[in-house]
Amino acid sequence: MRAWLAGIGHTGGFLLTILRASGPRRDWLTDLIAQIYSVTVRSLPIIIVGGAFVGLVTTLQGYRTLTIFGATNSLGTLIGLSLYRELGPVLTALLFIGRAGSSMAAELGLMKATDQIASLSLMAIDPVAKTVVPRFWAAIIGLPLLCAFFCSSAVLAGYLEAVHVLGLDAGYFWSSLQHSVDFTDDFVVAFIKCAVFGLLAALVATDTGFHADPTIEGTSVATTQAVVNGSLLVLVFNFILSAIFFQS
Repeated sequence: MRAWLAGIGHTGGFLLTILRASGPRRDWLTDLIAQIYSVTVRSLPIIIVGGAFVGLVTTLQGYRTLTIFGATNSLGTLIGLSLYRELGPVLTALLFIGRAGSSMAAELGLMKATDQIASLSLMAIDPVAKTVVPRFWAAIIGLPLLCAFFCSSAVLAGYLEAVHVLGLDAGYFWSSLQHSVDFTDDFVVAFIKCAVFGLLAALVATDTGFHADPTIEGTSVATTQAVVNGSLLVLVFNFILSAIFFQS
């Protein structure tokens, strides 16, 4: 218990260090854009493919369930609400952690093992501001954008299967989807969730990588911890945020 609380305190202190180091500097924007490309653009293929297959599975299982109650015309409602409220943010975050979170932890761990972080300090360059801050903010900015691509891919795949495979009327599908998804309660909440998940994923990945043991084994351990701990935190905070936003 004491070690667990100490770990929380250490991570919270590292978050404060990141925020203090987030002030403007000469090459801050260049580093941020480079990291947005690294963690967002390079994650697009797995996000789009994952979203498409989630949409296909959700459509198939939802159609089978709604057929029992004679409510197949509500398939668009089922897909829209389940995607934007739960599946979209959570699965996007989990895929992001597996792809970008592990990469951030591994990169920082290797920089620690090869003394690059120590070299920055010797050159009077803040290593947190140079290596951690761009990755941290790139994750917070990029994850909501990736969620938008994930949900769009899932809805498109669900539409193609529902209309061209299962024979559902296209008008019913889009009408139910349009009238059930609310901009504030669904779109905005999904993006807020993703921003929080991006913060958690980036904080865990950068913390474990930046403070990894300066060995190859330490880097591998940090990468594993980043994926496992980040995924668990996403699931825990998803429940907390869902309870807050949808308590009514």
